Amino acid sequence: MILKKEAHEFFRSVLEFVTENNLPILVGGAVALRNYTGIIREKDLDLFCKPGDYIKILKLLSSHGWTVEITDARWIAKALKDNYFVDFIFNTTNNLCPVDDSWFEHAVPGELYGVKVNFVAPEELIWSKIYIQDRAHYDGSDVNHIILKKSEDIDWKRVLQRLDQHWQLLLGQFLNFQFIYPSERDKIPRWLFEMLLERAKGQYELPAPVEKVCRGPLVDHTQYSIDIIDWHYKIITVKSI
Repeated sequence: MILKKEAHEFFRSVLEFVTENNLPILVGGAVALRNYTGIIREKDLDLFCKPGDYIKILKLLSSHGWTVEITDARWIAKALKDNYFVDFIFNTTNNLCPVDDSWFEHAVPGELYGVKVNFVAPEELIWSKIYIQDRAHYDGSDVNHIILKKSEDIDWKRVLQRLDQHWQLLLGQFLNFQFIYPSERDKIPRWLFEMLLERAKGQYELPAPVEKVCRGPLVDHTQYSIDIIDWHYKIITVKSI
């Protein structure tokens, strides 16, 4: 979908406003993906901010005529005009990836609609997108394209640090990437791939977990409800903001 000129003007006006008022935001979503891969998928504009900043940003926007809403106090708010909107994102839906100072420390400078901006770094894009595996919304292809185009620039130690708790997702993504791009296997750092394989193998040298836990809701909010409700698996709870 190609957005109308009015949408671009709206996005630019919001970017100019937050920049002129020194409001700390990062550009993410489809626009950041385009910046790193060249893939054009226009829809809306995703701006990332720290959880402690989104209320201040919304109040300032509202006082200058924008319509704003707190869509979900756990992770997202919006600024709206006519049929267009800008998302202000400060976490992920599973509350696992809160935006903090480190996002800004590693941000990538650039330009959007003639405004100087900072883009969410590839490492944080991978981290946040790898959990999006809903039946209706799957971002695995985005992660694969980031790896394909930016592998040499990615700080893989930092990716591992971000995903160390859920390293199986990273290993699964690597295997998916190698299936999709068999000729590009070297885009995956061998040291990291072998480390994760050793972890996977090492699991079988230990007893199986005692608690019956289903981590499915961390990646899909609907399809694993039967596991929790009818099959009595315990759900992983994540502390909300």
